[in-house]
Amino acid sequence: QVQLVESGGGLVQAGGSLRLSCAASGRTLSNNFVGWFRQSPGNERDFVAAISRAGGSTWYADSVKGRFTISRDNAKNLVLLQMNSLKPEDTAVYYCAARVDWSNTYYYEDRRYNYWGQGTQVTVSS
Repeated sequence: QVQLVESGGGLVQAGGSLRLSCAASGRTLSNNFVGWFRQSPGNERDFVAAISRAGGSTWYADSVKGRFTISRDNAKNLVLLQMNSLKPEDTAVYYCAARVDWSNTYYYEDRRYNYWGQGTQVTVSS
């Protein structure tokens, strides 16, 4: 069992930056494919970014490509999401998720992930 805790959310002006962290406990996160998702009120939970176990491969939603960077530090059991050039439409609760499946198959589907954090709120003002 993996417990995930997100942090780093907050209020930022448009054009600003935030760095979200996903810390794991209970077992090492290095065995898991990890993704970030986000959900705003009235909307479904959407894929944001994903990273392979060793960190050598990453995937991004088109809406964040070029602005967000996902990375991981397996020695520290951390996955990070650096968010730059933030826009009001990035406002959402951001969730970290990990899955047992090591492959990148359907990495964009939230139902493919086994473990979830509680989420951290990101609010971008215009």
